[in-house]
Amino acid sequence: MQKVIGFGFMRSLAAAVIGAFVALAPAAARAEPVKIRISWVAIVSNIPSILFLKPGIARHDGQSYVLEPLHFANTPLMVPALATGEIDIATLSYSAFALAIQNAKLDDLRVIADEFQDGVEGYYSNEIMVLKDSPIRTIEDLKGKTLSSNGPGGAVDMALRAMLRRHGLEDKRDVTIIEVSLPNEKAVLAEHKVDVITSATPFSQDPELRRIARTLFTQRDAIGTTQMIVWAARAGFLAKNRAALVDFLEDTIRARRYYTDPANHAEIVALAAQFSKQPVDKYESWLFTKSGDYYRDPDAKPDIVALQRNVETQHELGFLNTTIDVASFTDLGLVTEAAARVNARK
Repeated sequence: MQKVIGFGFMRSLAAAVIGAFVALAPAAARAEPVKIRISWVAIVSNIPSILFLKPGIARHDGQSYVLEPLHFANTPLMVPALATGEIDIATLSYSAFALAIQNAKLDDLRVIADEFQDGVEGYYSNEIMVLKDSPIRTIEDLKGKTLSSNGPGGAVDMALRAMLRRHGLEDKRDVTIIEVSLPNEKAVLAEHKVDVITSATPFSQDPELRRIARTLFTQRDAIGTTQMIVWAARAGFLAKNRAALVDFLEDTIRARRYYTDPANHAEIVALAAQFSKQPVDKYESWLFTKSGDYYRDPDAKPDIVALQRNVETQHELGFLNTTIDVASFTDLGLVTEAAARVNARK
């Protein structure tokens, strides 16, 4: 009788152990951190490049997710990388975002968060600049001149073209617009190869450029507030990894708030300078400041109204065949939940 009881007990114990392993197997698989590959273009200026420089900010990194920031030369190159699954989150200009939907047919692309906004009241706006001794004083003075932009259809390029059109000027008919990369614009202006440049941070904050150039008008003057860069991902990736992405966005919001707090300015500038191997004075006067840098929403929420208006400008200038209903390509539920968590833990 005891043998029978012992055998039954052992069989029950074995079944329980096996059942426990079966139950734990899926949990173990779920516990593997999700790799999040996010793109960036401009070191330091694009937050993904320096997102977790401050130790302790990323509470979930290595737990529910692991971050892999990837450098790209420009935002249009991110579109094919999204299409082929080489990156998970792209930091796209509003112009590249719209073209990804229209030309690359990424109908499942979703805006999930803000990177930064240009032209918000009191904050920095990209500058269209001329030499200090230039005779150009008004937009009408640009007629017959050579202007530079960093590429047709880019966000700053469209601000330039929108202002020209408002004053009755068009490329090829009244002015000549040539393509010059942002790092080279100071040189072509100084050498009188162009009469006008379009400049953005960090290049516009170069003390040498400030010494020789002045602002003719800003991007804000041309097209108002711009949802300059958004974070965008494909719907399938969002659905599969929603919990890990909320954790990631929670850490991101915490970092954004820390970096933009004036009380932390000296510390963050020092960390950014060390990371980018640049002198502190390269960043000290403008990085994450209100007057010298772009607006970054503290909850990482993009301005969808501005984004819609920006896309419509893109269409009006002929860079989109049709306009796009931006609201149909957004998923702000993740960043809303993440912000609520951060606010609750203050």
